[in-house]
Amino acid sequence: MDHPTTSCCSVQTRREALLRIGVSAGAILAGELFLPVRARAQAAELRPLQRFPRMMQEHLGAAVRACDERRRARLATLRDKADAEAYVEEVRGKILQSFGPLPEKTPLNARVTGVLRRDAYSIEKLIFESRPGFLVTANLYLPAGLDQPAPGVVGVCGHSTGGKAEAAYQSFCQGLARKGFVVLIIDPISQGERLQYVDSELRSRIGVGVREHLYAGNQQFLVDEFLGTWRAWDGIRALDYLLTRPEVDARHVGITGNSGGGTMTTWLCGLERRWTMAAPSCFVTTFRRNFENELPADTEQCPPRALALGLDHEDFIAAMAPKPVILLGKERDFFDIRGTEAAYARLRKLYRLLGAEGNIAMFAGPTTHGFSQENREAMYGWFERAVGWDSDGKEPELTLEEERDLWCTPDGQVAPLGSRTIFSYTAEKSKSLAEARVGLTGAGLRSALNRLLRLPAVVEPPDYRIMRPLSGRGHPQRYTANYAVETEPGAFALLYMPVADSHQSRIPQADGDAVVTLYVGHRSIDQELREPGWARGLAEAAAPTRFFACDLRGLGDSKPETCDPGSFDHPYGSDYFYSIHGIMLDRPYPAQRTRDLLGVIALLASRGYTRIHL
Repeated sequence: MDHPTTSCCSVQTRREALLRIGVSAGAILAGELFLPVRARAQAAELRPLQRFPRMMQEHLGAAVRACDERRRARLATLRDKADAEAYVEEVRGKILQSFGPLPEKTPLNARVTGVLRRDAYSIEKLIFESRPGFLVTANLYLPAGLDQPAPGVVGVCGHSTGGKAEAAYQSFCQGLARKGFVVLIIDPISQGERLQYVDSELRSRIGVGVREHLYAGNQQFLVDEFLGTWRAWDGIRALDYLLTRPEVDARHVGITGNSGGGTMTTWLCGLERRWTMAAPSCFVTTFRRNFENELPADTEQCPPRALALGLDHEDFIAAMAPKPVILLGKERDFFDIRGTEAAYARLRKLYRLLGAEGNIAMFAGPTTHGFSQENREAMYGWFERAVGWDSDGKEPELTLEEERDLWCTPDGQVAPLGSRTIFSYTAEKSKSLAEARVGLTGAGLRSALNRLLRLPAVVEPPDYRIMRPLSGRGHPQRYTANYAVETEPGAFALLYMPVADSHQSRIPQADGDAVVTLYVGHRSIDQELREPGWARGLAEAAAPTRFFACDLRGLGDSKPETCDPGSFDHPYGSDYFYSIHGIMLDRPYPAQRTRDLLGVIALLASRGYTRIHL
């Protein structure tokens, strides 16, 4: 079809026409055409751009799913008992790679600080050292009238403020003791009598449980320590103590706990060979379900490199196979019961190949998260059958203690007794690492950083998308050209270039060898270009096409709006969520963002910008 020729000067696009109509209408309503002060004020009220709020969820989600699929493919290769035995040994080795190395065992220096005598049992108040100077408070429940060694159980707590004194945890200890088991339950780090960051009134400065776990655990990553290993080590040393007691039959020792205690039970199944039975409650699901459900978990629940190594929750149970384990869950739990069912199905296959299908079971209570009576009774019955006793699993009548009566310390905290804190160990290791550190420069420094950040030897110029120019946002120029630079499949760095003309397409070719500035955003380039400050000042001072700025992944334009909306700055929010999964994938978040920056630099260099001030 022929088209009439049109003078270039008379061409008016539909977009331009609409813009002109809008400007004219605005001028009539406002009484004047150009109001720079008002425009800036209005721009300042705009929310920062956030056009890619699910990018990190989809990008890292693809990596989590790929790990899950590789692991399922590996499990599909198991055909006979020899395959299953080899798999058990394989996951044991991988677990140690994630959690290890474990420390040397040192004297427990255990002491009993008091005893409560009750009708069918007594409770010893106990303090021991899991590491030199690191005090663990515990209660030992001893059945009355023992005439021979009895089965023993280590109890580990969920995220309760009172730790071992929490009603549900007292209940399972007392229930087991009334049935004839010796039970040792310990306070977790940062709970009960073991707060790590206390004020003058022995209250937590950070927040009991989760908050202290995150605070201490995140610091530990900097010195190559893992809070999950520290907490599991407390459980291993608790077993060491339990086995020193003549009342305990070493042929029958179990581990149980709920929620955070379910976590520790699961990890300890994979780390300690002496257990003969286990019952983790309200934890075992799959890493994939937790990620896809956007469910953050504590530092100790996210083992370093676990996903990269091909591990999942059930592998810690597999490491204990073929010994008896029951998975306890809840139908209305935030830990997805569908993942529990899938884990159970795969474990049944493994146990069947090992000739012990009857040694793996699952029970799901109908209620919400917690070690409620129905789950406790499933645990009682499982342990009683595991030691060869007849059982109906029913919980006996219980009488709970006041929290204060279960204290092992005079003031309800180990701090006044001079216990060391996790922070003191972290600080000590940090200093020793600093003293041993060799200064690196040049090629040696680059090589070390590449190894640490898992960076490729060469970063090729990535592809990019040309986004529509931004205007009316109070940036230094009338328009801002912007580009979505795909540094990895599905991951983008957003590159911005303030310009006077809206007719921009691809990144312009450099004009000679002039120096250009590449500014890396702190929180949001869109917001930083609007507000007085360094970024805006640099942009205003720069010549055309001499200033670029970028949002790295997970910031600014791709700031996540996942997990809980608005949770980015929360210790348990979206930024933490993707950071901790980066550690599990062996792709640290700072490394991912460094790769973004290297990709942007490579792209600019490919357009002739060879003198870049960063």
